[in-house]
Amino acid sequence: MKTVLHKAETRGRAEHGWLDSRHTFSFANYYNPERMGFGVLRVLNDDIVAPGAGFGTHAHANMEIISVPLSGALRHKDSMGHTQVIRQGEVQVMSAGTGIRHSEHNASDSDPVNFLQIWVVPKEPDITPRYGQQEFPAEKREDRFQTVVAPDSENGAVWINQDAWFSLGRFSGGRRAAYHLHSDGNGVYVFVLEGGVEVAGERLSRRGGLGITEAGEIEITATTDCELLVIEVPL
Repeated sequence: MKTVLHKAETRGRAEHGWLDSRHTFSFANYYNPERMGFGVLRVLNDDIVAPGAGFGTHAHANMEIISVPLSGALRHKDSMGHTQVIRQGEVQVMSAGTGIRHSEHNASDSDPVNFLQIWVVPKEPDITPRYGQQEFPAEKREDRFQTVVAPDSENGAVWINQDAWFSLGRFSGGRRAAYHLHSDGNGVYVFVLEGGVEVAGERLSRRGGLGITEAGEIEITATTDCELLVIEVPL
């Protein structure tokens, strides 16, 4: 087993008044040659957008873009004709494929929205653009992992154009859980949303991340009540 530790305070940061963003991996004006991604996981941004503000219409191609609201709500509009609001407890996947234009704005004029913006390199290039959104009840991830993104829509997960799996979990302090990888040769990136955990001999706190390779399964111990996002990707 090999690991790479990314403590929360070591992330890049961009402040634009309307946007406060923390970058786990190199993005925009933040460049770190040692942080160019983890396998096909290319971007993991922790964004806080001010009320009424957001990302204007812009284009993407050949990228899987996942949005996970942590608080508040996000208004989405794209060139495929989708106009949606994504709220805490929901997950959005947009397969940009041959090309798509979209905008993402805070759906509230009074409260900020905090969401994860995640990019994954696709398995197949130049597919027809595709949009997916699904709500995932929090009670179904109490002291266990809940798959929310998968390549085969297992258990109602949102489909992704990659052999990748995203799982959310909420664990009580002291609980242990094992995550079993779906494919040999994949790696796992553990990102702590809230609380603290111990995994692979490392202690992680809020917004800390740990990449793990050469392991068939990992064991996680919740050092406090915690919430986790586990991202399994090809390396």
